[in-house]
Amino acid sequence: MAQTVSAVALLRARVTRLPDQPGVYLFSDAKGRVLYVGKAVSLRKRVASYFRAAAALSPRIAKMMRDVADLDVRPTASESDALLLEAQLIKERLPHYNVSFRDDKSYPMLKITRERFPRLVVTRRKLPDGARYFGPYPDAGLMHQAVRFLRRVFPMRTCKTFPNTPCLEYHLGQCLAPCVGAIHEAAYQRIVEDVAAFLEGQRDALLRDLSKRMQQAARRERFEDAARLRDQIRSLTSVIVAKEKSSTAGPLEQLQAALKLPRLPQRIEGFDISNIAGTDAVGSMVVFVGGTPHRSHYRKFRIETVRGISATERGGSAMLRGGDDYQMMREVIRRRYSGTLAQQLPLPDLILVDGGKGQLRAACDEVSALSLSMPIVGLAKRFEQIFLPYREEPVTLLPTSPVLHLVQHVRDEAHRFAVAYHRRLRGRAVSASALDAIPGIGPSRKRALLQRFGTLAVLAQASTDEVASIGRLPKTLAAVILKTLR
Repeated sequence: MAQTVSAVALLRARVTRLPDQPGVYLFSDAKGRVLYVGKAVSLRKRVASYFRAAAALSPRIAKMMRDVADLDVRPTASESDALLLEAQLIKERLPHYNVSFRDDKSYPMLKITRERFPRLVVTRRKLPDGARYFGPYPDAGLMHQAVRFLRRVFPMRTCKTFPNTPCLEYHLGQCLAPCVGAIHEAAYQRIVEDVAAFLEGQRDALLRDLSKRMQQAARRERFEDAARLRDQIRSLTSVIVAKEKSSTAGPLEQLQAALKLPRLPQRIEGFDISNIAGTDAVGSMVVFVGGTPHRSHYRKFRIETVRGISATERGGSAMLRGGDDYQMMREVIRRRYSGTLAQQLPLPDLILVDGGKGQLRAACDEVSALSLSMPIVGLAKRFEQIFLPYREEPVTLLPTSPVLHLVQHVRDEAHRFAVAYHRRLRGRAVSASALDAIPGIGPSRKRALLQRFGTLAVLAQASTDEVASIGRLPKTLAAVILKTLR
């Protein structure tokens, strides 16, 4: 069926609104049959090239475009993702104008062999051998990049025969040496299924499964396994297929839905604590409005109610150290939402604290004591989990989630602001130290000693000769310094 002039005009108008990013495009006829599937580095530029004058097109493309009645696009995160999605859609839809592509055995495919410990290999022939085939892929260069990536993240064996000793790939961390029994068959098969899921385009599901397994490994204190899974998740994030742009919901709307917030979190306030062994402890508050930093509302707090506590006074207890941090968080929350600041600044739609259950509980208790009601969440650094007051288990989001990116941005900005203030206070403290009480140590000698040794603790561990060598100090004075510090 030939196109009408209005149909062509509508398609041309749609092309101008296509995203300038990688993806896959599908041309269909008036009956909804897919005529052609192609990939593009820039969807807008590539699809626009089909809407030139017929004389500028090849006879085959010109004939196809006379039947095109509709257009669909699938944006992806990268060109390599577009390549994989293109092959998948061609296999599913069997487009008429891709027939030569489907039947041409010169295009490479990927194959997971049917062996006890399968291999991932490149092939140009599909055989009835029980193996799993993926592709074909028209861009061999991008396909080989994908293979290198998969072998780095999911190290399947490459040897055709089993050697008696681990090969170089094992020592490079790109093989798990099943040849010598370094990995159990069931664990290896799990890796094979992960690779298959990736090649089948099930990357969102794969990331969720890896995240779940990481949490299980951490709960069982298998921290090396948890760290390996975490690294796999981070690597996969860089190549995961972007979700179709069917939803217009932005990060704030998605954050509201993910955390079941009563209203859109237009104003988010993030809090962090910074100190070293309780000294020069500070708190920070950063503010994001509409998803972006609102620096004029940032505030910093010098901790007043929890002073520096020595390790001896703490008894070396990790529990007590955490308790001090919780008290500091309580103080900062109390000072922000009571008194002058409460009158100067509007209340937030969401409070985010840097930390897990302990910090979250401290903030919730203080807000409740002030008879206020505001949503509060905690973001723990270790596995980037979001803790909620009413849930025992934390919320784990995909690494590609815009919601996670937003809360990470708030948390990291609060941490940066707190650390910067803490460093500034510590820098001022250099001018007031134990060295000031020692006769013969003036500002220049004190500066020279601190520049050489960094801290008084390190200086106290030095020898008399080492101290005397700084600024040509008399040995008697060097001995006095060490006696005072020790």
